[in-house]
Amino acid sequence: MSVPVAAAASPSRPLLAHRRSPPPPPSRVAATSRRPLRSVPRLLVSSPTPHAAAMATDGAAPEGEAGSKRKLLVFDSKEDLAVSLAKYTADLSEKFAAERGAFTVVLSGGSLVNSLRKLTEPPYLDSVDWSKWHVFWVDERVVPKDHEDSNYKLALDGLLAKVPIPTGQVYAINDALSAEGAADDYETCLKQLVKNGVIAMSQSTGFPRFDVMLLGMGPDGHIASLFPGHPLVNENQRWVTYIKDSPKPPPERITFTFPVINSSAYVAMVVTGAGKAGAVQKALSDKQTSSDLLPVEMAVLQDGEFTWFTDKPAVSMLQNK
Repeated sequence: MSVPVAAAASPSRPLLAHRRSPPPPPSRVAATSRRPLRSVPRLLVSSPTPHAAAMATDGAAPEGEAGSKRKLLVFDSKEDLAVSLAKYTADLSEKFAAERGAFTVVLSGGSLVNSLRKLTEPPYLDSVDWSKWHVFWVDERVVPKDHEDSNYKLALDGLLAKVPIPTGQVYAINDALSAEGAADDYETCLKQLVKNGVIAMSQSTGFPRFDVMLLGMGPDGHIASLFPGHPLVNENQRWVTYIKDSPKPPPERITFTFPVINSSAYVAMVVTGAGKAGAVQKALSDKQTSSDLLPVEMAVLQDGEFTWFTDKPAVSMLQNK
């Protein structure tokens, strides 16, 4: 069973916990076909302002209403982006803590954690109700928790060790298992948390509905460990799956699937730098086609709000930037 890992725990000695046998898997609803691109909501492009984060959290379609919203925020600097992303995340924390009594946060690896650094500083260090946070990973490398390639270690060093999230509410993979075993174990953990009411369930998709996913994108347009042209982008039954032939090392990973990503209430896609401008252009161009979709283009929320947090180099190839 995937076990909660304390932020302050030694990564080389994962905590062990005993859980009751998980309930029978909830009935799965096959993921609906990807929406045709013409149905994707038109991007709302916002100029960078001190209130950009507040704009990003207003007016998401509530659960049960058809459609989703997309917004593009472009910042003058990575520092401005980090300030706005912290406010965006803190506002959502307050919203879901009040509405649900819990705030489920999904992290990715890469530069995303560094972009969250403002959460570890005043005013958020003291004002955020960290006791309501439950932290997950959209993907993880199947390596020991103290390995330099571990997304858990990246988040521990950059965020989790600096904020008082309760010990049992940080859910790392079981790094003693194989890739396949770790994926099965993590999915079982998620199902138990759905049963316990920690994770919400999407009534429209039949998949777990996380409050927010804070994601990054690779230069090739991959998100999570879902890579261009790989068969896993078509997985529509599993919540969590595994990959043994990742085109980016290390080769063995686990990853959330698109039906789970696309059932989220909110997604923040944090993309900076000129090296990703080509993928950003393809994802946000008005001339999108349904052929050869990048994984980031397949992230289309069923009922939620998708916000791009970018800097000027990342959108430098967009004609209407």
